[in-house]
Amino acid sequence: MKKMFRKAAASALAATMCLASMPAVPFSASAAYGLGTYEVEDFEGVDLWTSIYETEVPGYSGDGFAYLTASPITFEVEVEEEGMYEIDVRAVQRLNPGESRQQTIAVNGVKYTYNMGYIEDWTDIDLGVFRMKEGVNEVSLVPEYGYAAYDTITIKKAEFEPLTGTGETCDPDATPEAKALLKYLNSVYGKNILSGQQEIYGGGHGMQTTIRYDAATDTCVDQDGKTYTFDPAQKDTADDGSTFVWECYDEEGQRYGYDTQSRGYTFNDYNTECRYLYELTGHYPAIRGFDFNCHNPGFAWEDGVTDRMIDWATNKNGIVTASWHCTVPVSMDDFEIDEEGNITKISNDWQQFTYSEKTDFHTANCMVEGTKEYVFYQEAIKLVAAELQKLQDAGVPVIFRPLHEAEGNPSNTGIPADGSGSWFWWSKEGAEVYNQLWKLLYTTLTEKYGIHNLIWEQNLYAYSEESALWYAGDEWVDIVGFDKYNTVYNRHDGLTSGPNEDAESKIFWSLVDYVDNKKMVSMPENSTIPSLANLQIENAGWLYFCTWYDDQDKFISGEDYQNADTVNEMFNSDYCITLDELPEDLYTWDGETTPPDTKPTETTGPEATEAPDVTGETVTPAEGKYGDVDGNGNVVLADVVAINKYLLGLAELEESAAPYADVDLDGSITPLDALHILCYVIELIDTLPVKN
Repeated sequence: MKKMFRKAAASALAATMCLASMPAVPFSASAAYGLGTYEVEDFEGVDLWTSIYETEVPGYSGDGFAYLTASPITFEVEVEEEGMYEIDVRAVQRLNPGESRQQTIAVNGVKYTYNMGYIEDWTDIDLGVFRMKEGVNEVSLVPEYGYAAYDTITIKKAEFEPLTGTGETCDPDATPEAKALLKYLNSVYGKNILSGQQEIYGGGHGMQTTIRYDAATDTCVDQDGKTYTFDPAQKDTADDGSTFVWECYDEEGQRYGYDTQSRGYTFNDYNTECRYLYELTGHYPAIRGFDFNCHNPGFAWEDGVTDRMIDWATNKNGIVTASWHCTVPVSMDDFEIDEEGNITKISNDWQQFTYSEKTDFHTANCMVEGTKEYVFYQEAIKLVAAELQKLQDAGVPVIFRPLHEAEGNPSNTGIPADGSGSWFWWSKEGAEVYNQLWKLLYTTLTEKYGIHNLIWEQNLYAYSEESALWYAGDEWVDIVGFDKYNTVYNRHDGLTSGPNEDAESKIFWSLVDYVDNKKMVSMPENSTIPSLANLQIENAGWLYFCTWYDDQDKFISGEDYQNADTVNEMFNSDYCITLDELPEDLYTWDGETTPPDTKPTETTGPEATEAPDVTGETVTPAEGKYGDVDGNGNVVLADVVAINKYLLGLAELEESAAPYADVDLDGSITPLDALHILCYVIELIDTLPVKN
């Protein structure tokens, strides 16, 4: 695995900020190890091996190694502060050539898994980063399915490189609006997180109304006498001979559809989730999620999704993202084409489509002209292209996430990226075919239909390095995203109940590694929103989150999935960007001028105030912000880290920014200044500077 955990400024260092103001915590008298590298066979209770079932494994260090079969490899490690720690091992895995084995590591009883490929010789492997609490932590390599041999294990404090991503679209012909949006996203990446919420799609959140069509007055009217507009061309006759219109609209453009059962009009309340968030937090999300599910061969119908996307972007100044549950017939016998390739028969039983185990659709045939699968997929692309064209004509860029959640579960055959764990038809034949399909979609939309308003987002998982095989490549993707569904299990925050507010730092940084830090990493679907504290402690710099909609599972409003106080804290924090905090020039920014202002400006130090520089001499501060120690214009956790490094003699402060480190104006820079800035960042105090 490539090492992104290097260099400076991890918010996982946040615990150091308070050391000067807290009593020292003595190390325990236990036999816990400190940070460092250890021979695994020296741990208590571990058997010594020098061969695996009479097969020599030369090249180990020390007296031998441990082979993970029946007993775990367990030891305790003691750390001075809560934060993220990297665990590296030296290992071999020789069970079956060409097959991976799932390794399990537990930290304080919480299990993480890692798929280790077949390794003939001793190899250094980075298992990732793990959250540890201050004091003693139990680390255990658990014998579940792994059958690997371990020579050494190394525990060290994780260090994180600054996040970069890119502000350049993979589509060189992207529209100005798409280019502007990507540049904006890149400008906030690693500094803030954008809030998001998926709306329900199709016929969800159906609501009855009192609207009726009155033939005598030729009006659509409700019980309160309010009238609604309609297109006279949509008049039709019911079975009983009565006249009706299929659709009517209110003054805000809300569509009401005729219900043949009740003979009244219904509508779908697509605003349910966003309205709930506004009532809870006082803010709407910056990003609203949509789905083109209704635009598919066999059951294409209009749910108004494109109009709602245009409204959100143009009237609300919001950001739109869209997935596409592109569905296929369960049986290709229900789909027929003539000699010219025209569709002559198609099933419309849409409720049984999509999932890989339910269809005999041959994915690889989508790339073979003349096959039924090729014709079907081309028709599907044509339908979604028509909607994307409407958005492009309206100047609306889309974070487009088609063919999502490709890997699904890891391979259940041991063969890397073979698609055996996939959920959807588009990935069931493995990563190679899937990426061919992705590229076919990209080229068809851009070259055949001239669609260039897209920011291309691809889902990835992080089961092992093999998960990176699902990545289509830098020239085909703008953003990579992980869908977080882990409600009450696999939690890493030390809690045993309630919604799982983990930040999933290990997964985040694995994805950063997969794309060499060249692409931004997002959370385009989630159940529980990570807590603000977990994001900061775990240094998980997700570009955005986008909570899934309420249905049978109440993903945003249900107590099983969200702690309302946590959601409110997130939406009202300086770290989280909401709809009202998006810049007015969101879709026109050229990336060259000053970046759009997205958050309330921190307290600015008055020019007349004198403050000492790091040498103790008195200087007059230039225009800037108290607490902005690194001089980048913002007051964040990195400023506290900068002070601590200065106090420890590990780094100097920039002369121009140093005056703003003395936030208590006592004439010196001390750990108390770091504590005050921390309290400001996490909103325990409202202003800087703080006077004694």
